Amino acid sequence: MKELRAMGIDPYPAAMYPTNAFATEIKENFKDDDEPRQVCVAGRMMSRRIMGKASFIELMDSTGRIQVYITRDDICPDEEDKEMYNKVFKKLLDIGDFIGIEGFVFRTQMGEITIHAKKLTVLSKSLRPLPIVKYKDGVAYDKFDDPDLRYRQRYVDLVVNEGVKETFLKRTKVIRTLRSVLDEAGYTEVETPILQPIPGGASARPFITHHNTLDIDLYCRIATELYLKRLIVGGFEGVYEIGKNFRNEGMDRNHNPEFTCMELYVAYKDYNWMMDFTEKLLEKIALETNGTTKVMVGGNEVDFKAPYRRLPILDAIKEKTGFDLDGMSEEEMREVAKKCGVEVTPSMGKGKLIDEIFGETCEGTFIQPIFITDYPVEMSPLTKMHRSKPGLTERFELMVNGKELANAYSELNDPIDQYERFQDQLRLSQKGDDEAMFIDQDFVRALEYGMPPTSGIGIGIDRLVMLMTGQQAIQEVLFFPQMKPESKD
Repeated sequence: MKELRAMGIDPYPAAMYPTNAFATEIKENFKDDDEPRQVCVAGRMMSRRIMGKASFIELMDSTGRIQVYITRDDICPDEEDKEMYNKVFKKLLDIGDFIGIEGFVFRTQMGEITIHAKKLTVLSKSLRPLPIVKYKDGVAYDKFDDPDLRYRQRYVDLVVNEGVKETFLKRTKVIRTLRSVLDEAGYTEVETPILQPIPGGASARPFITHHNTLDIDLYCRIATELYLKRLIVGGFEGVYEIGKNFRNEGMDRNHNPEFTCMELYVAYKDYNWMMDFTEKLLEKIALETNGTTKVMVGGNEVDFKAPYRRLPILDAIKEKTGFDLDGMSEEEMREVAKKCGVEVTPSMGKGKLIDEIFGETCEGTFIQPIFITDYPVEMSPLTKMHRSKPGLTERFELMVNGKELANAYSELNDPIDQYERFQDQLRLSQKGDDEAMFIDQDFVRALEYGMPPTSGIGIGIDRLVMLMTGQQAIQEVLFFPQMKPESKD
């Protein structure tokens, strides 16, 4: 960098560079019988082969890679500039540097579409060497594959590892398709508060912060649900939000403390309608993202083609374990939980016990998309009571590849019932359940003004992208996942 500056070459020029083409587009549109096309491209120099006066480099831009042919006589026609070329190109440019190339496109004798450079411009000097991945017979070695380094230094991961960028481009396509389907259905995209006085809409431990001016604690939202339902009270027929939620919980291959979720609420619908809508939505996303409803996730082929199986949760537990929990007391469920290898605590009520038994014995066994329905009321404090099954609610969770992907209800709109459910959650909290819901008095007040029959759903976007891209760790579909503090070493 210092030597370039000493020679009068700015290693970080401020002027705009007038690109007019991209690597992939050049190769796709090249025709041998056309007049030579003049192009101006820019990108990183990823390899270099010097052969006397001529050299070949590989240039990588945002779309892909293309070969560039450079000769000293073309770049420096004046004799006095040739020594400068030798020093700059052969000694002062490195792999990873950004350069601009002006020239024309041709095909080499080896058949590779190449840019014949007529001008080279230094655009940005790389001060750290890239960890170049080498290939032999199509197999990569000297890989940059340490997960800790890849996730911390995603900027390097994107540059040197093939396929990483494609995963995130598919993520964009998943969200774009999701938004398009909801918009075409006539639903309104909205934004609700991230900092909330009460963390509601889910059972989870929140992050807490403090607002200095108001001198109050606030919570990073754990869900968007209660604010979106307030909008249904206010007269919107269908609203949705795609945004970040925050839960102060553990991290693993399926959980990150901040995650993206889509929540949708539609008036005058129920959970049966929502199941029909959801399976059609996911089939559409799979087709738009991959061109097929089938995706490979690990060793499993998952087919998103509708319709999906529907199975009540107590039937699922009975099917997998042989235990019929219907009508059991809390103590009887504790005994079943112990037999199923579930660690029980005094704070666990019926709902928590059923949830833990299902998670331990059933959840991981469902590979193909399946709606698990009709959860007990203890597990579903925001859900309408089942119209024909006492003690159960109109709720479903969508399981895919052994994990929950979506959670949906026929929403509870009885304010008296809702307040009593919040009181039940308060009692669980007093028993030591730190994931029990708070009482949201303003939400109860909103329901007292009247909310029409409504169905709502939350879909985890990160898990959906994992499925659509065949990834088995949530860190692979987040640009910058949460990590432990970097070692000072």
